[in-house]
Amino acid sequence: MTTGEIADALKLTAQLMELHEVNPFKIKSIANAAFKLDKTDIDLEGKTQEELSQIEGIGKSIAAKIHELQTTNGLQELSAMIEKTPVGVIEMLRIKGIGPKKVGQLWRELEIESVGELLYACNENRLVTLKGFGAKTQETVKKQIEFFQSNIGKFHYASVEKFATDLVLELKKQYETELVSLTGAMRRKSEIIDMIEILLGTDKAESKTEIENVRNVKVKLIFCPPGQFYSKLFETTAVPGHLSQISGLTSQIYASEEEIYTSQGMQYIEPELREGLNEVELAKANKIPKLIELSDLKGILHNHSTYSDGLHSLKDMAVYCKELGYEYLGICDHSQSAFYANGLKPERVMEQHKEIEALNAKLAPFRIFKGIESDILNDGSLDYPEEVLKTFDFIVASVHSNLKMTEEKATARILKAIENPYTTILGHPTGRLLLSRPGYPIDHKKIIDACAANNVVIELNAHPYRLDIDWRWIQYCMEKGVKVSINPDAHEKEGYHDMYYGVCAARKGMLTKEMCFNSLTLMEIESHFVKEKSK
Repeated sequence: MTTGEIADALKLTAQLMELHEVNPFKIKSIANAAFKLDKTDIDLEGKTQEELSQIEGIGKSIAAKIHELQTTNGLQELSAMIEKTPVGVIEMLRIKGIGPKKVGQLWRELEIESVGELLYACNENRLVTLKGFGAKTQETVKKQIEFFQSNIGKFHYASVEKFATDLVLELKKQYETELVSLTGAMRRKSEIIDMIEILLGTDKAESKTEIENVRNVKVKLIFCPPGQFYSKLFETTAVPGHLSQISGLTSQIYASEEEIYTSQGMQYIEPELREGLNEVELAKANKIPKLIELSDLKGILHNHSTYSDGLHSLKDMAVYCKELGYEYLGICDHSQSAFYANGLKPERVMEQHKEIEALNAKLAPFRIFKGIESDILNDGSLDYPEEVLKTFDFIVASVHSNLKMTEEKATARILKAIENPYTTILGHPTGRLLLSRPGYPIDHKKIIDACAANNVVIELNAHPYRLDIDWRWIQYCMEKGVKVSINPDAHEKEGYHDMYYGVCAARKGMLTKEMCFNSLTLMEIESHFVKEKSK
């Protein structure tokens, strides 16, 4: 089992224990271990039970459970609780806004045993008079169920990409042809995928389409004759809005997609851009810029270490960043208000800064910049007093608490943070978690305009669960002269590789190297930080 699967099993164990009102201390230790493993994704493979017990936050009891999961692919304790819990009740645990205790209450007091029954109960106002619920909670639950149901059968791009590309390679071997390609939303690198579409140009099969479920993912195979491959690839990659703007294609055999666009007298449009927005209009005017590439990025900003809730030490994070060929690292552990993430008190900030200085002396010319992910507090102010804020090279300002805001409240809160002279980068602007949390509503134009006025950079958080700011707003950022920083929000070394997914999203928004903040060289970004601090 992978670390993620073990974390999920432990989390479900803790939830079912709480549902069945087992010892709360036992529940807390299992839940904490699940959270730790999920957050850090530490490699557990090959570790003995004794070695597992030495991991911080694990201990002997949890180590035994992990060992059982690794050796038997199951957990007897979990199986026993699943056996005595209706499947629908377990599914209800996935609804945000109600924890295991409330699910247990709904099950026992209202005899609700499925998500569908719960939605029906909300529509009949049956939760309003239930102790601990009320009208507000009922409305929240209803919205969360609707959100949950709308996302069934959907996946993060990152979670299916390897499987999809491996499938393409396998089909190339099977059909003995290179005319096999991902198409549709996968080829456009959409952030959310509900189907893997693959086009095959082959004489070994008739023109047809097959759809089947493979590993819970719908896979659509589209077969066509080899001569029609590129015209079919063009047709199946783009959304209808893109295709509707391109007319007059002949039935001739095209040797490439580039030839198709050339025949229309326009620039080639990269697959990521074929979303039916303004890309055709720009291509006709030869105005699509050269898109950002992963190799354009010179440094990695917004990362966490063991000083807050990261898995690896500051030194490990820095050395690996240097090994990957980057010129600089921005370390941005959580600020003191993020107590749940071991946020840094001022004395620990000073301790970290001393370590950064020592490491910089050893790792030169590579450079670690002193950053912090400062919480944007409820009133819009930044965490820490001014005497602490001024000690950092740069500050990523992010909202992590009190997320249930109106658009007016969220926008005002963030605007105040943007106007703070110490804010360098606005972190994950909406706080969304794709397929889990829609994020708080904001007036994007007001936020971007304020960033332009205050010379604040906007983050494109590259974690595949965030990809926030949404790529659809990147063109507006560029129009207003607001640079975008592609940041992985890495909590472990391997998290740096999420930069790839950030670049995928950035390209969809037509981000250029020139408008990407961390495509600046070490000298350029250092100059920017010094200039901003001297204002």
